[in-house]
Amino acid sequence: MNSPATLTISVDQLCVGLYVHLDMSWLDHTFARNSFILKNAGQIDAIKRLGIKRIRVEPARSSTRPLPLTAPVPAPAEVVAPSAEENALISEKKARIERILAERAAISKCEKAFAKAGSTLKNIERNVFSRPQDAYADADQLVQQMLDGLLADKSIAIHLMNDKIAGEDVYFHSLNVSVLAMMLAKELALPAEDIKAIGIGCLFHDIGKVEIPARIVNSTLPLNRAEKNLLQLHCQYGLNVVRKIGLPKASLDIIEQHHEHMDGSGYPNHLRGEEIAFLARIVCVVNTFDNHCNRTNPDDSLTPFEALSMMFKQQRHLFDPVPLNMFIRCMGVYPPGTLVKLSDESLGMVISINSGKPLRPSVLIHDPGVPKNEAIILDLSQETDIEISASLKPSQLSPEAYDYLSPRKRMSYFFDTPKVETKKS
Repeated sequence: MNSPATLTISVDQLCVGLYVHLDMSWLDHTFARNSFILKNAGQIDAIKRLGIKRIRVEPARSSTRPLPLTAPVPAPAEVVAPSAEENALISEKKARIERILAERAAISKCEKAFAKAGSTLKNIERNVFSRPQDAYADADQLVQQMLDGLLADKSIAIHLMNDKIAGEDVYFHSLNVSVLAMMLAKELALPAEDIKAIGIGCLFHDIGKVEIPARIVNSTLPLNRAEKNLLQLHCQYGLNVVRKIGLPKASLDIIEQHHEHMDGSGYPNHLRGEEIAFLARIVCVVNTFDNHCNRTNPDDSLTPFEALSMMFKQQRHLFDPVPLNMFIRCMGVYPPGTLVKLSDESLGMVISINSGKPLRPSVLIHDPGVPKNEAIILDLSQETDIEISASLKPSQLSPEAYDYLSPRKRMSYFFDTPKVETKKS
């Protein structure tokens, strides 16, 4: 099976330095990848033990040429046992498969929790006018469940949610901001009551938009001055909506001040610096990030990598540097949803990060030899010989790679938390 970039040769022509493609199921061999460069004779022996006679090589990614084809040598009659090196590869492959299965299980669990939280939030926003006390109780319970998980696990894994799970409902923005802001508050070592106040404030931070015409809130075209002024009233409207609920003052500050900027250019009161409540400064960072990634017109949205880069390079003056720098550290240089090229030239999409190791995320790998629904997930904190070499835009992917990786048009995040025993009342 030749392609313009590959050449099919006999396995007897293999040598160290060739970049090879194994045209078989990823589970049927001991190697970490279906495509890789040969680094030692043990790898060549392991390929020959697979029983294949011919193999594809990619000259452009090889550092040498195949060996000249010689007369075939009869294979020995006895069965040669796998070498110690191959046995080590087999054990490593089994461990890698176990890690991938564990990662898939964590993502599945996270998606279920995210869908449940989204449904709860939808009910909260539906009940905020007719049954405000019930809405507050539900919000308090939802945030407490997230808080228990956050505080029970030292290292929080942030997952990118599937589009089909997230949907495109506006209320997922509030959940996104709540999840990321609570994570950030935890990393800033804030007390539990402040983290909870942040979570509740974020769930209600945009509730005032229900008082503004949908054509303005959801407009994909630039707003005129009058429309902008009306939209900016959502902070005050939000306070009016929730005052009767009895939210803590810290949460009310978030609702009122989450658009205030350190240089006084924000709204509604043009506050500066420490005039803005610290928890609101935290939420401003996260809210801006999510707004960049999830603009009303998805085609205008920035990739997570672009959003963080813009905030740090062009908008740094708007934010408190303490939460901004910590947020960038937590999300990593390559936040979930970022398309990347790895050091072995393969393409992938970051699907989760560990707040303790932000530079070594888990990456979904594009490998045409592996079915899309079984795509390999590499945890770079374990795969220490591979690293990210570049961030990519969706337009830089081939149509095949784009379809395989399915970059999200909407970004939604949730964290994987351990099961916490809830107290019985």
